[in-house]
Amino acid sequence: MEVIWDLGEAGVAEVTAALNKQRPIARNTVRTLMERTEEKGWLTHRVEGRSFLYSAIVPREENLGQRVMDMVDKACGGNPEKLMMALMDYRGLTEDESKRIRKMLDDAKKK
Repeated sequence: MEVIWDLGEAGVAEVTAALNKQRPIARNTVRTLMERTEEKGWLTHRVEGRSFLYSAIVPREENLGQRVMDMVDKACGGNPEKLMMALMDYRGLTEDESKRIRKMLDDAKKK
């Protein structure tokens, strides 16, 4: 999904090339994963010649929100405070990150 979000639209060959920069992966594996991702409603495709060009149905930001909610529900027992504590305990926050988070919390409180 990250490759599709970055490129906007891509075929299996382009996605395979991008992923192979990180580690070797077979073209057929990429094709299968893209087909399954489309079946799950994350991708759509259009036909150009003999190729399928895939694009994302779900925007990156929405996907991130869904993944965070799943993590809070599954790993944190539905308690977002546990997620924040784990973030601070195991990764820490820079001063700038802390200021931005404080501003977001203050803005959320006003709403």
